[in-house]
Order: sequence, then structure tokens, then C-alpha cells
Amino acid sequence: MNLKEYDTDHSRKRANISMPRVQSGAEHASVLSVSSCFRRQRAASLPSILQVSPGVGKEHRLAQRRQAILMALKEKGQVTVAELSERFGVSEVTIRADLQALYEQGLLLRTRGGAMATKALPELSFDVRKQQRSRQKARIGKAAAHLIHSGDTIALDASTTAQAIIPHIKHLAELNVVTNSLRVAMSLLDAPQVHVMLPGGHLRRESISLVGQEGCEFFEDININVGFFGARGITLEEGFTDVNLEEVHTKRAMVTRCKKVVIVADASKWGQVATTTFAPVERVDTVITDTDAPVDLVAEMRRRGVEVILA
Repeated sequence: MNLKEYDTDHSRKRANISMPRVQSGAEHASVLSVSSCFRRQRAASLPSILQVSPGVGKEHRLAQRRQAILMALKEKGQVTVAELSERFGVSEVTIRADLQALYEQGLLLRTRGGAMATKALPELSFDVRKQQRSRQKARIGKAAAHLIHSGDTIALDASTTAQAIIPHIKHLAELNVVTNSLRVAMSLLDAPQVHVMLPGGHLRRESISLVGQEGCEFFEDININVGFFGARGITLEEGFTDVNLEEVHTKRAMVTRCKKVVIVADASKWGQVATTTFAPVERVDTVITDTDAPVDLVAEMRRRGVEVILA
């Protein structure tokens, strides 16, 4: 092959090499359109509550995002940090700060890697419930302790708010505590001057308490000066309600033996109705709650003759 033939053949081979095809303007626009459509479809598949409006100030965006998180929790019951970070386009550190701030306001519960709505389950475990509005419960517990004196016989139920009373009564002499709560009993182990009485029954792990017919019969011969009871719901019509029927039966048995009945419940319980009533409004003497309680319901409760203390 001479030089001219080689050049001709080499040029022909180079012409046959496959090169990347350059898209035309129309084809490029079509690809962009498909990509945009995919993004729109993905966004549409997410709850609309998770879309935060652009073009607003930093503080406004923060408020919008946190409100959207709460609405997502209300809809789904539980969310993860990774999920929220991706959907809002912010770092996981930012999302954790949001969740912590909302937790401190008592608006959600922290879980490993995320959060859950405060009403995601019909009954939460004792340890989870103890996290809810813990600052308010501490104030309520301190206020309730002012109603207790040396020599009294008191009842404490298995609620986390009743548990908040204990640090303020350990110093009282000759105090008798009637309770179905194993946590209450254990918390008083280091107060030897306090006499603790527990009923029989079987263990409820959700509340770490003893319930059952034998426990209800235990209370029949005990005279209680004042009883303190938590509630999952407070309304004027249904009264004071809780979620578990066995726990409610035990509460009723204790309420029956109390000269004075005191409800200890934070503001989130007002206007809520749980499964079963353990005490009607007319059976309760005092409600100790926090300052966030709804003004209209507090006023009406007082008109019904119930003392309401805001802690």
C-alpha cells in the first residue's frame, strides 16, 4: 500500500469511529422537561405540609419548617431525621435542633434517629410519658406537695405527674402512701419514715403498676385524706379520663376512699377525652395544672365548684 492509499484508508476508519451524539436544542429541552416533571411528581408525592415557602426571612422559614414538622407528625405519627433533612434541604444537625426545640415545648417525643407524635399511640410507656412536658410536671408536683402534711394518708396513682410529687414529700414524718405504682414505691425506698402500702394484683408493664380485682378490694378499708391522680383527658362533659380499663378500675377504687380528690395534669390534657372516665367533675375537689391551660375551660371548671391551681 502506497502512502496515498494509506491516508485514504486511515481517514475512512477515523470517519467510522462512533462519537457522542450532540443533542439538538429540541432534544435537550425534552430531557429537561422530563427531569422537571420527575421532580414535580416526587414533590407531589410528599405531603404538601412539608413544602416551605421560599423567599421569606430566616426566622419565618424556621417557624414554617417546625410547623411543617408538627403537621407531618400529626399525619404520619413518626418521622426520621434523615427523612426531614432530605425533604427540607437542610442539614441533619439543623433538624435535630428543630426536634429538640419542639420536644422542650412538649410538642413531640424524641426517638432514636427521629421523633414521634405525642398522640401516635393510645398509651405510651412510662418512660416515654415521663419525657412529656417534664418542666410543667415538676411545677405541678411541687404545688401538689403543699397539700400534704405529716401524718396524712395519701394516694398516688401510677401517673408520671403523681410521680413528680415524691421529691417534695420524702421529708414528711409518719406519712402513709397508698399506691399501685411500683415506681412510686421504689422512689420512697430512701425515706424510711414514709409508710408505703401496695395492693395485690398483676403487673401492667406500660404503667409499671399493679392492677386487678384483688387490688381494688385492698382499698375498701383504707381511709385516705387526699388522693392525687393523673389524667389523659379533661373535659366538662366526660370528666377525668384514662386509656386503660384496668387502670381506671384501680383509680376508681382509690377515688372512692379519698376525702379529697386532686387531679394533677398538664395543660395538654384539657379538652381531650380518653377511653374511660375514672372521676366525674363533681367528684373532684382540685385540679393542679400549668399556666398554659385553656382559659375558658379553667373558668368553667371553677364555675362548677372545682378549685383550679395554675403552677
